[in-house]
Amino acid sequence: MTVLIIDDEVQIRKLLEITLNNNDYHTLEASTAKEGFSTAVVHPPDLIILDLGLPDDDGQNVLRKLREWYLGAIIILSVRSTEEDIIKALDNGANDYLTKPFRTGELLARIRTALRQTQNTTTVQKLEFDNLVIDLTTRNVTVDNELIKLTATEYSLLTLLAKNDGKVLTHQYILKNIWGPGYTQQSQYLRVFVGQLRKKIEPNPNNPKFILTESGIGYRFCTKIEE
Repeated sequence: MTVLIIDDEVQIRKLLEITLNNNDYHTLEASTAKEGFSTAVVHPPDLIILDLGLPDDDGQNVLRKLREWYLGAIIILSVRSTEEDIIKALDNGANDYLTKPFRTGELLARIRTALRQTQNTTTVQKLEFDNLVIDLTTRNVTVDNELIKLTATEYSLLTLLAKNDGKVLTHQYILKNIWGPGYTQQSQYLRVFVGQLRKKIEPNPNNPKFILTESGIGYRFCTKIEE
């Protein structure tokens, strides 16, 4: 697996290079947006780690431009930690967002999750997560082999989250995809349906293991935390 690091900080690039190489990833490096684009085109990587504070272009612009053609995973690694920056990056197509300083173990786990997302094929007929199974052909959802009755909206919400396993989906993204563009500010719809889903699929709705809340940002569907 090849990872392209686009970051203007030499120390960060060196740390990432050592960490990734020690975990059997091949690395490519770029210190500017221009160099990053060129490298991505000539040597398409499996995943891109992108800093937002590049010297020749804002990282959000770089992200948008990459998403015009690049289908691989992109993880933002930045000192910017405001909800606005995180939400904007996720809405612009980032698979995940990690702030500096970061823990290398967490970064590696995020990378594995992001790579799994992009490796999923559209021909998958079933999504299986521990005791939860979603049959995309029959639209049946079972927990411990027992059929769970879901409304059409609940099913759509569950499959949207599950198909993006491990990825943070913002409130606005979910609302737009499930209810339409006119509902992007109606977060109460989302809270109600997430609550209903948790009661139906979670062993303990008050301590969910599938639908996790990313405070102030959105939700992440997750089946386990990797060390």
